[in-house]
Amino acid sequence: MKINKGLILSFVAPFMILISAIGLILRDNTKKIFYVPIGLMGISIILEKDVRRKLDRKNILKKIKSY
Repeated sequence: MKINKGLILSFVAPFMILISAIGLILRDNTKKIFYVPIGLMGISIILEKDVRRKLDRKNILKKIKSY
C-alpha cells in the first residue's frame, strides 16, 4: 500500500505548529528560541500547500476554457 505524501503532511504541519506553541508557552526564556523554527516550518508547509492548490485550480480552469 502506497502512502500519500500529502496525507502525511496534512497531519505533520499542524502538529509542528502545536509543538511550537506549547514550547513557547511552557519553556523558560532562554530555550524559547528553539521552538520558533519548527513553528515556521509548519506554517510554511501549510502555506505552500495552499499556494500549490490555487495554482492547480487555475491551470485546470485554463484547460477547461481552452476547449
